[in-house]
Amino acid sequence: MMNYEDQARAELQAWQQKMQQDPGLFDKLSKRAQDRINRMIPEKAHAVITTTIQKMVEAVLFGAKYTSARMLTDVPLQFRENQLQERISFYRNSAVAEGAVTGAGGILLGLADFPLLLGLKLKFLFDAASVYGFDVKDYKERLYILYIFQLTFSSRKKRKETYKLIENWHTYVQGLPEKPEDFDWRSFQQEYRDYIDLAKMAQLLPVIGAAVGAIANYKLMNQLGEAAKNAYRMRLL
Repeated sequence: MMNYEDQARAELQAWQQKMQQDPGLFDKLSKRAQDRINRMIPEKAHAVITTTIQKMVEAVLFGAKYTSARMLTDVPLQFRENQLQERISFYRNSAVAEGAVTGAGGILLGLADFPLLLGLKLKFLFDAASVYGFDVKDYKERLYILYIFQLTFSSRKKRKETYKLIENWHTYVQGLPEKPEDFDWRSFQQEYRDYIDLAKMAQLLPVIGAAVGAIANYKLMNQLGEAAKNAYRMRLL
Protein backbone atom coordinates (compact mmCIF):
# COMPACT_ATOMS: atom_id res chain seq x y z
CA MET A 1 0.00 0.00 0.00
CA MET A 2 1.32 3.46 -0.95
CA ASN A 3 1.90 5.99 1.79
CA TYR A 4 0.20 9.38 1.54
CA GLU A 5 3.04 11.21 -0.17
CA ASP A 6 3.45 8.48 -2.80
CA GLN A 7 -0.27 8.68 -3.51
CA ALA A 8 -0.04 12.46 -3.75
CA ARG A 9 2.84 12.17 -6.24
CA ALA A 10 0.81 9.79 -8.40
CA GLU A 11 -2.15 12.19 -8.37
CA LEU A 12 0.17 15.08 -9.15
CA GLN A 13 1.65 13.30 -12.17
CA ALA A 14 -1.84 12.58 -13.55
CA TRP A 15 -2.81 16.23 -13.07
CA GLN A 16 0.39 17.43 -14.74
CA GLN A 17 -0.36 15.31 -17.79
CA LYS A 18 -3.86 16.78 -17.96
CA MET A 19 -2.49 20.32 -17.77
CA GLN A 20 -0.28 19.69 -20.79
CA GLN A 21 -2.92 18.24 -23.11
CA ASP A 22 -3.45 19.96 -26.44
CA PRO A 23 -6.82 21.52 -27.31
CA GLY A 24 -9.26 19.00 -28.79
CA LEU A 25 -12.59 19.05 -30.61
CA PHE A 26 -14.51 19.59 -27.36
CA ASP A 27 -12.44 22.70 -26.61
CA LYS A 28 -13.22 24.14 -30.05
CA LEU A 29 -16.94 23.45 -29.62
CA SER A 30 -16.87 25.00 -26.14
CA LYS A 31 -15.21 28.10 -27.53
CA ARG A 32 -17.95 28.49 -30.13
CA ALA A 33 -20.65 28.13 -27.48
CA GLN A 34 -18.87 30.64 -25.28
CA ASP A 35 -18.68 33.12 -28.14
CA ARG A 36 -22.44 32.85 -28.61
CA ILE A 37 -23.05 33.47 -24.92
CA ASN A 38 -20.75 36.48 -25.00
CA ARG A 39 -22.71 37.99 -27.85
CA MET A 40 -25.95 37.62 -25.85
CA ILE A 41 -24.61 39.59 -22.91
CA PRO A 42 -24.85 43.41 -23.06
CA GLU A 43 -21.69 45.42 -23.54
CA LYS A 44 -22.26 47.16 -20.21
CA ALA A 45 -22.02 43.79 -18.48
CA HIS A 46 -18.71 43.07 -20.20
CA ALA A 47 -17.46 46.48 -19.06
CA VAL A 48 -18.37 45.71 -15.44
CA ILE A 49 -16.60 42.36 -15.62
CA THR A 50 -13.49 43.95 -17.13
CA THR A 51 -13.37 46.59 -14.39
CA THR A 52 -13.90 43.94 -11.71
CA ILE A 53 -10.98 41.86 -12.93
CA GLN A 54 -8.72 44.90 -13.18
CA LYS A 55 -9.50 45.88 -9.60
CA MET A 56 -9.09 42.30 -8.43
CA VAL A 57 -5.58 41.96 -9.87
CA GLU A 58 -4.55 45.30 -8.43
CA ALA A 59 -6.02 44.46 -5.02
CA VAL A 60 -4.28 41.09 -4.84
CA LEU A 61 -0.86 42.50 -5.71
CA PHE A 62 -1.00 45.73 -3.73
CA GLY A 63 -3.87 45.74 -1.25
CA ALA A 64 -4.50 44.41 2.22
CA LYS A 65 -8.06 43.30 1.46
CA TYR A 66 -7.21 39.61 1.32
CA THR A 67 -5.83 38.15 4.50
CA SER A 68 -4.93 34.57 5.16
CA ALA A 69 -5.03 32.08 7.97
CA ARG A 70 -1.94 31.30 10.02
CA MET A 71 0.78 29.58 7.99
CA LEU A 72 1.21 25.90 8.76
CA THR A 73 4.82 24.95 9.33
CA ASP A 74 6.49 21.65 10.13
CA VAL A 75 3.41 19.50 9.58
CA PRO A 76 2.96 16.44 7.32
CA LEU A 77 1.48 16.81 3.84
CA GLN A 78 -1.56 14.75 4.81
CA PHE A 79 -2.39 17.17 7.64
CA ARG A 80 -2.06 20.12 5.27
CA GLU A 81 -4.37 18.55 2.74
CA ASN A 82 -6.96 17.58 5.34
CA GLN A 83 -7.03 21.25 6.28
CA LEU A 84 -7.25 22.23 2.61
CA GLN A 85 -10.22 19.92 2.04
CA GLU A 86 -12.10 21.58 4.88
CA ARG A 87 -11.55 24.95 3.24
CA ILE A 88 -12.61 23.66 -0.17
CA SER A 89 -15.87 22.39 1.32
CA PHE A 90 -16.53 25.65 3.16
CA TYR A 91 -15.91 27.92 0.18
CA ARG A 92 -17.71 25.58 -2.23
CA ASN A 93 -20.85 25.54 -0.10
CA SER A 94 -20.74 29.32 0.22
CA ALA A 95 -20.29 29.72 -3.53
CA VAL A 96 -23.18 27.37 -4.37
CA ALA A 97 -25.63 29.14 -2.06
CA GLU A 98 -24.61 32.56 -3.26
CA GLY A 99 -24.60 31.56 -6.94
CA ALA A 100 -28.12 30.13 -6.87
CA VAL A 101 -29.57 33.28 -5.30
CA THR A 102 -27.85 35.78 -7.54
CA GLY A 103 -28.18 33.63 -10.67
CA ALA A 104 -31.97 33.61 -10.33
CA GLY A 105 -31.99 37.37 -10.80
CA GLY A 106 -30.53 37.41 -14.30
CA ILE A 107 -28.02 39.98 -15.47
CA LEU A 108 -28.18 42.49 -12.61
CA LEU A 109 -27.79 40.02 -9.75
CA GLY A 110 -25.49 37.88 -11.89
CA LEU A 111 -23.17 40.84 -12.16
CA ALA A 112 -23.34 41.17 -8.40
CA ASP A 113 -22.30 37.53 -8.11
CA PHE A 114 -19.24 37.95 -10.33
CA PRO A 115 -17.12 40.01 -7.89
CA LEU A 116 -18.53 38.06 -4.92
CA LEU A 117 -17.39 34.77 -6.39
CA LEU A 118 -14.02 36.23 -7.33
CA GLY A 119 -13.65 37.26 -3.71
CA LEU A 120 -14.48 33.75 -2.47
CA LYS A 121 -12.03 32.17 -4.89
CA LEU A 122 -9.23 34.50 -3.94
CA LYS A 123 -9.83 34.15 -0.22
CA PHE A 124 -9.67 30.40 -0.70
CA LEU A 125 -6.36 30.66 -2.56
CA PHE A 126 -4.85 32.85 0.15
CA ASP A 127 -5.92 30.24 2.70
CA ALA A 128 -4.48 27.47 0.52
CA ALA A 129 -1.10 29.23 0.34
CA SER A 130 -1.00 29.43 4.13
CA VAL A 131 -2.03 25.77 4.48
CA TYR A 132 1.01 24.82 2.40
CA GLY A 133 3.28 27.15 4.36
CA PHE A 134 3.82 30.00 1.88
CA ASP A 135 3.87 33.62 3.03
CA VAL A 136 1.37 35.73 1.07
CA LYS A 137 2.92 38.93 2.43
CA ASP A 138 5.43 38.40 -0.37
CA TYR A 139 3.88 39.80 -3.56
CA LYS A 140 5.54 37.01 -5.56
CA GLU A 141 3.43 34.50 -3.64
CA ARG A 142 0.38 36.63 -4.43
CA LEU A 143 1.36 36.52 -8.08
CA TYR A 144 1.59 32.73 -7.83
CA ILE A 145 -2.00 32.77 -6.57
CA LEU A 146 -3.07 34.72 -9.65
CA TYR A 147 -1.34 32.21 -11.91
CA ILE A 148 -3.15 29.33 -10.17
CA PHE A 149 -6.35 31.23 -10.81
CA GLN A 150 -5.50 31.66 -14.48
CA LEU A 151 -4.39 28.05 -14.81
CA THR A 152 -7.79 26.90 -13.56
CA PHE A 153 -10.07 29.12 -15.61
CA SER A 154 -8.37 29.52 -18.98
CA SER A 155 -8.55 27.86 -22.37
CA ARG A 156 -6.53 24.69 -22.78
CA LYS A 157 -4.00 26.53 -24.97
CA LYS A 158 -3.48 29.23 -22.36
CA ARG A 159 -3.50 26.61 -19.61
CA LYS A 160 -0.48 24.87 -21.14
CA GLU A 161 1.42 28.16 -21.24
CA THR A 162 0.54 28.98 -17.63
CA TYR A 163 1.39 25.48 -16.46
CA LYS A 164 4.88 25.74 -17.97
CA LEU A 165 5.41 28.98 -16.09
CA ILE A 166 4.47 27.60 -12.68
CA GLU A 167 6.31 24.34 -13.40
CA ASN A 168 9.46 26.48 -13.66
CA TRP A 169 8.42 28.91 -10.95
CA HIS A 170 11.77 28.83 -9.16
CA THR A 171 13.49 30.08 -12.32
CA TYR A 172 10.73 32.51 -13.28
CA VAL A 173 10.55 34.14 -9.86
CA GLN A 174 14.26 34.93 -9.91
CA GLY A 175 13.64 37.29 -12.81
CA LEU A 176 10.82 39.19 -11.10
CA PRO A 177 11.45 42.63 -9.63
CA GLU A 178 11.62 42.86 -5.87
CA LYS A 179 8.86 45.48 -5.65
CA PRO A 180 5.33 44.84 -6.94
CA GLU A 181 5.22 48.37 -8.36
CA ASP A 182 7.96 47.39 -10.81
CA PHE A 183 6.06 44.35 -12.09
CA ASP A 184 4.14 44.91 -15.35
CA TRP A 185 0.80 44.20 -13.69
CA ARG A 186 -1.23 46.32 -16.14
CA SER A 187 -0.39 44.03 -19.06
CA PHE A 188 -1.00 41.06 -16.80
CA GLN A 189 -4.50 42.21 -15.86
CA GLN A 190 -5.43 42.93 -19.48
CA GLU A 191 -4.50 39.37 -20.35
CA TYR A 192 -6.66 38.12 -17.49
CA ARG A 193 -9.89 39.46 -18.94
CA ASP A 194 -9.46 37.37 -22.07
CA TYR A 195 -9.04 34.06 -20.32
CA ILE A 196 -10.69 33.68 -16.93
CA ASP A 197 -14.18 32.97 -15.68
CA LEU A 198 -15.81 32.72 -19.09
CA ALA A 199 -18.05 29.89 -17.89
CA LYS A 200 -19.64 32.28 -15.42
CA MET A 201 -21.07 34.35 -18.28
CA ALA A 202 -23.97 31.90 -18.68
CA GLN A 203 -25.12 32.82 -15.19
CA LEU A 204 -26.08 36.26 -16.48
CA LEU A 205 -28.73 34.83 -18.82
CA PRO A 206 -32.40 34.97 -17.73
CA VAL A 207 -34.32 31.81 -16.67
CA ILE A 208 -31.33 29.43 -16.63
CA GLY A 209 -29.24 31.69 -14.42
CA ALA A 210 -30.12 30.12 -11.06
CA ALA A 211 -29.29 26.58 -12.12
CA VAL A 212 -26.17 27.68 -13.95
CA GLY A 213 -25.11 29.80 -10.98
CA ALA A 214 -25.29 26.99 -8.44
CA ILE A 215 -23.81 24.31 -10.71
CA ALA A 216 -21.08 26.57 -12.12
CA ASN A 217 -20.01 27.76 -8.68
CA TYR A 218 -19.83 24.17 -7.38
CA LYS A 219 -17.79 23.04 -10.37
CA LEU A 220 -15.51 26.08 -10.42
CA MET A 221 -14.63 25.81 -6.73
CA ASN A 222 -13.83 22.10 -7.16
CA GLN A 223 -11.59 22.92 -10.12
CA LEU A 224 -9.86 25.64 -8.16
CA GLY A 225 -9.34 23.33 -5.20
CA GLU A 226 -7.73 20.67 -7.39
CA ALA A 227 -5.50 23.22 -9.12
CA ALA A 228 -4.36 24.80 -5.85
CA LYS A 229 -3.60 21.42 -4.28
CA ASN A 230 -1.45 20.26 -7.16
CA ALA A 231 0.19 23.63 -7.84
CA TYR A 232 1.48 23.68 -4.27
CA ARG A 233 2.34 19.97 -4.33
CA MET A 234 4.68 20.81 -7.23
CA ARG A 235 6.65 23.04 -4.88
CA LEU A 236 6.71 20.69 -1.90
CA LEU A 237 7.15 17.21 -3.36
